[in-house]
Amino acid sequence: MARTITDIQNGIYAKIAADPTLPNSISQSATYRRFIFIISYAIALLESLFDTHNQEVQNIIEAKFPHRPSWYRTKALAFQYGHDLILDTDKYDNTGFTDEEIEAAKVIKYSAVTKSGGQLRIKIATEAAGVLAPITPEIKSAFDFYIDEITDAGVNYLVLNLLPDILLLNIQIYRDPLVLDANGMSILNANYPVQEAINEYMKELPFDGELVLAHLVDKLQQVPGVKVPHIVNAESKSINIDTNEYNDAEPINVKTVPVSGYFTIPNFDNIAYVV
Repeated sequence: MARTITDIQNGIYAKIAADPTLPNSISQSATYRRFIFIISYAIALLESLFDTHNQEVQNIIEAKFPHRPSWYRTKALAFQYGHDLILDTDKYDNTGFTDEEIEAAKVIKYSAVTKSGGQLRIKIATEAAGVLAPITPEIKSAFDFYIDEITDAGVNYLVLNLLPDILLLNIQIYRDPLVLDANGMSILNANYPVQEAINEYMKELPFDGELVLAHLVDKLQQVPGVKVPHIVNAESKSINIDTNEYNDAEPINVKTVPVSGYFTIPNFDNIAYVV
């Protein structure tokens, strides 16, 4: 955004004041102050022209560029709960709202949009106490109306606001008994590093990212006290979008992408620590 002439002048004056080798007259009629005004005016005008050019380019892109899945993802994240769109546009008038109020209204924290069989699948999630979660039915109703307003005519889409896929892991950890006890607890630090490593791997996965079992093994291999991590079995359970109930568990052979866009691990009961 273009700076004002005053802001630019003050920046130049501050640099002059910090350099004892430069003149720093308090006289408003000092010749160098006139030069500073002229230079500041030119810089402000140039920055204003840059802003105008940038807006013109953005307008051309919005008018000409086809709405790809990435555009719908951006718009999903831009949704502001409780705010109305400017008539016949896909934008909000945020005049009078603080940055904090605008950010608080942006309840969609995660989104991924893919195209499958001629249909856009818009996956969304929010955060509750730092944990990914679906938005409430009230917010979902407003979001559906918002998407219907901004979607191109004739586009077939499906909004997926689902409970997380459940990840079921059966793992055998060959441990160093000098570092980990029989329950997987660190003898030195009294924490559970294998469980922590699994949670870290899940947090590192991007929303709607691909879970790769080999990458999880690599993560576990780096845990102090773990000699050989072996995933005996891995399964996942996803929500049936028609019944809103969890489907039966399906095996994960090599990799998988969660239907909801993210996973939850109910417990670590099926991790066995052997010597």
